[in-house]
Amino acid sequence: MMTNHGLDSGQPFALLLGQPTLRRMIKLGVLAALDQRIAVRYPMAGMTGEETSGYIRHHLQLAGRSDPLFSDDAINLIHESARGKPRTVNNLAIQALLATFAAGKAIVDENAARSAVTEVISTE
Repeated sequence: MMTNHGLDSGQPFALLLGQPTLRRMIKLGVLAALDQRIAVRYPMAGMTGEETSGYIRHHLQLAGRSDPLFSDDAINLIHESARGKPRTVNNLAIQALLATFAAGKAIVDENAARSAVTEVISTE
């Protein structure tokens, strides 16, 4: 998936954004012309552990939850397993919430996060 911004006759430069898989696809010989036209590349690193924790808590606040729902151990495991990638953090957090609900618990603990990792990471 990729997108461009400001690519018209009045813009001498184009901004091309893509997911990490785009970099691998561009290296294929079929896309050599596109690869040659990219002047600056900047891969974004994953979030830090503190950023992941804040990210999860922020999304919970947006959903109306003010008290903690994820244990620190669960957040740490989600962060490490997702390597700080927001989409993977989202997928793991959702799966951990489902595992917590299925177990009849009120707080997402490390066991629920481990179950989420097994479910999500093994299928990616």
